[in-house]
Amino acid sequence: MLNADDTLDTQASVRRANLRRALQLVFRNPGTQTRAGIARSTGLTAATASSLVAELIEDRLIVEGEQAASTGGKRATTLSVDASHHLILVLVIQPLHAQIALVALDGTELETRRVGYSIEERDRSLDEALTTVAGEFGGRLLAAGVQLPGTTDGRSVLESVQLKWEGVPLAERFERILDAPVLLINDVDAEAIAEAGMEESPSGYRLFIHLGGGVGAAVTLNGELAPGPRDRAGEIGHVQVVFGDAARLCRCGQRGCLESAAALGAMLGEDFSDAMDASEIRALAATADEEQLDEGARALARAVKLIGALLDPTEVVIGGPATELGPRFLDRVRRETEYPARGTTQVPVRYADPRVSLAAGAAQAALTSALGVRWNPQQLRAASTPRP
Repeated sequence: MLNADDTLDTQASVRRANLRRALQLVFRNPGTQTRAGIARSTGLTAATASSLVAELIEDRLIVEGEQAASTGGKRATTLSVDASHHLILVLVIQPLHAQIALVALDGTELETRRVGYSIEERDRSLDEALTTVAGEFGGRLLAAGVQLPGTTDGRSVLESVQLKWEGVPLAERFERILDAPVLLINDVDAEAIAEAGMEESPSGYRLFIHLGGGVGAAVTLNGELAPGPRDRAGEIGHVQVVFGDAARLCRCGQRGCLESAAALGAMLGEDFSDAMDASEIRALAATADEEQLDEGARALARAVKLIGALLDPTEVVIGGPATELGPRFLDRVRRETEYPARGTTQVPVRYADPRVSLAAGAAQAALTSALGVRWNPQQLRAASTPRP
């Protein structure tokens, strides 16, 4: 039997679960959700629903809005997400620069800042930038999402070749500066989370492939990230897909890796850099060797066919700087993934949604970690539109 303390713990746990359910309903339908709607959707009593709403208002997570349309009785008051107080900080770390974004609870990106540094100065520059943000917004920071290339368990950077970090307890370090919980997330995982969040009710497997200076992948199931037990899911860049004389030497020392053919440096030449903006990448793609682009498309298609046959994904999404390669590259990948074997089906392949901002996935991950809720697609798109 439960003792008294166990009963209190259980009651508190149920209360927290109901608060998350009520908050998610407001996040799903801001401006139209009501106390009565929460009671109906959860099966809770009107009094309990009103108590939950009162606590969420007190915690500055939701606010009352206008009165809802009349249904014959007293008009109910609508509820919306409180975008005036709590902030989510997103830090996107890349080898020679980082972007800091401050995102309100309604998904609106309030401002962004760019921090440049050398490899030697990176740690100091990041700490100083976060110290400045903490000084300005410290009391309002709900959580922080730190997006970076490499593997992470959410607390430490297990390995990042690009950043030359291994076993770095980054979340703990940043938490001391920000006085807020910090979640680390792989950059490709963050992109996949944002892409899945653009659908109202995502279902099935989706394979997301990032093509940039490197190649990485992530899988979502019903909109949720599907990581492996060792935090290594999606590390496909050094899987061999090219053989014989066509296999190029990869930076890892092996030959024929997917990255050696399909990373943008391999397809666009040594002038490519992850620091390039979209217009620079498009200009480089316009003068690129078409045979190298075709080789990259063929190599990528081989990986897609193998993974697709295993997962039966609803679609394959290509993201990262590769979205600037244009329709010819995408068409070539689509053609190369066609094969008439019996029992197989063509998997749709498309580019990532251009409306999703760089900070959206990490912001969503931090929000879910802190409050247990998700934005709806409209709110996620709002992260791409800075508030004036």
